Amino acid sequence: MTAAIGAVQDAKLKLHWQILIALGLAILAGSLTDRDSALLGVVFYDVYSFFGSLFLNALKMLIVPLIVSSIIVGIAGIGSSGNLGVLGGKTLLFYFSTSLVAILIGLAVVNITAPGIVDGQPAKDIIGLGADAGAIAGKVADKGAGDIVGIFLRMVPTNIVAAGAEGQMLGLIFFSLLFGFFMTRIQEAYAEAVFNFWQGVFEIMMHITDWVMKFAPIGVFALVAKVVTVTGLAAFKPLAVFFFSVLLALGLHFFVAMPLLLRFLGSVQPLRHYRAMAPALLTAFSTASSSATLPLTMECVEKNAGVSNRISSFVLPLGATVNMDGTALYECVAAMFIAQAYGLDLTFGTQFTIVSIALLTSIGVAGIPAASLVAIAIILAAIGLPAEGIGLILAVDRVLDMCRTTVNVFGDSCGAVIIAKRQGEQGILERA
Repeated sequence: MTAAIGAVQDAKLKLHWQILIALGLAILAGSLTDRDSALLGVVFYDVYSFFGSLFLNALKMLIVPLIVSSIIVGIAGIGSSGNLGVLGGKTLLFYFSTSLVAILIGLAVVNITAPGIVDGQPAKDIIGLGADAGAIAGKVADKGAGDIVGIFLRMVPTNIVAAGAEGQMLGLIFFSLLFGFFMTRIQEAYAEAVFNFWQGVFEIMMHITDWVMKFAPIGVFALVAKVVTVTGLAAFKPLAVFFFSVLLALGLHFFVAMPLLLRFLGSVQPLRHYRAMAPALLTAFSTASSSATLPLTMECVEKNAGVSNRISSFVLPLGATVNMDGTALYECVAAMFIAQAYGLDLTFGTQFTIVSIALLTSIGVAGIPAASLVAIAIILAAIGLPAEGIGLILAVDRVLDMCRTTVNVFGDSCGAVIIAKRQGEQGILERA
């Protein structure tokens, strides 16, 4: 299979076609092998795991220096605090609005499909949940969103080096914003020297990114084949309604809501944007990590969509941490599904609490695989549901993680395009 992917690369196909072919080969390879399948003593699963982890590690290696350098250069290039305020305000307003739209779509779908109800009965006994639904019901109305305050404390890390080592992106972004802003407030001679240094770091990181992405088809093949080998294609039957409810909601946001915003707010052709972002979207699907996909997202937005580095270097790294449309939607649907499975009749007020907490927790969720499970645990605790409910969704979480990460990345890229257009940039999506 690896030889076939190498032949595809030699054929000089565009990257997104290489990745798409790799996805197909990965599904085939994963379907034909299981956890113990081996050839000459070499276990296929171990091979998939090695190459997948190697590719994912290479992408994660780029994250901290790329985010820090791109934000510092972008903020310093924006210049005056007035321009920064306008750009920052537009970015945050866009991200907040699209996340809220995604959550409301998820809430509507889960109320209509009711995946936690099987043949008119709560799925609790069928699935084997042990907690007492009656005891839980008394707790639901008393819980609030106070437990999420800690998320915002991460914005100001006590040690910026430790924050980088631990992957606390929110703290890194906040520090980089301050660094870039105040770099423009010092003497010109010093500012120019510091700016040139960070500009050089950014250029180097983009070249390293180009090199790493040459191995994307192999990495994608390994990551997806590993998932299919473990889960198979029939592992989702017990959770089929929940699974397809999430896919439906994500699809409505991805194929309806965001294209409408691109068309009417950005005045661009949505199909062109899909083509421009294809490599990043396929990589996001395979890695299930918006942070790991960030280098390629920036490359696609700048080179394919035509957005300036001045906009993308601010909007995209910020979006990779605070804009999680797919994650916020999934958190809402998952919490509602678990509540339905326990037979709880959630009032409008409690559903509104779920929406609010999903919106706020999605801001601080790290852009790494399965990080949203932590946020779901926060939501469940806030409304009085047991954490054991998370066990319901683990069987299908990985595939849904891949799907919601794709929505996250697409939302970030739409934000960059729309904000660039609203800032008066020309030539966007004219080449895609």
